[in-house]
Amino acid sequence: MTAKPNSAHAAGNEPKREPPPRLVLVDGSNVAHSSEGGTARLANLLAVRAKLHEEGLDSVIVADAALRHQIDEPEQYERLVEEGVVRQAPAGTDADYFILSFAEELDASVVSNDRFRDRITSFPEVRKRLIKYMIVEGEVVFERRTGRR
Repeated sequence: MTAKPNSAHAAGNEPKREPPPRLVLVDGSNVAHSSEGGTARLANLLAVRAKLHEEGLDSVIVADAALRHQIDEPEQYERLVEEGVVRQAPAGTDADYFILSFAEELDASVVSNDRFRDRITSFPEVRKRLIKYMIVEGEVVFERRTGRR
């Protein structure tokens, strides 16, 4: 008995690509501050989280400790921190380091419009992990182009 050749290779198709990571880290401060007017909005975090869930992705929101003092709905935000939906970087530290470190360790993507220029030498693969976004009237659209533009 001979084994059947792999149909993908037999047909001349490319081998299967790795599926995208199912875990996505959300740059909480970046997303919360993405609205016009300068106010950090909890609704932005919830909208991005809901869109990721809709796409079948798990998310962890990582924010710096200062966000709790800037967010428009502090009581609800604190509840999300207590529930573990939002993870806060230790006070006085830069959440970007934690976001990029965990993304590398967990093979996760990152939702942010930050270019992480100050961290790019330590985390050069961030360009491949980055998911840019826009929020317009509560609707979230992700851009998944990778690499330099």
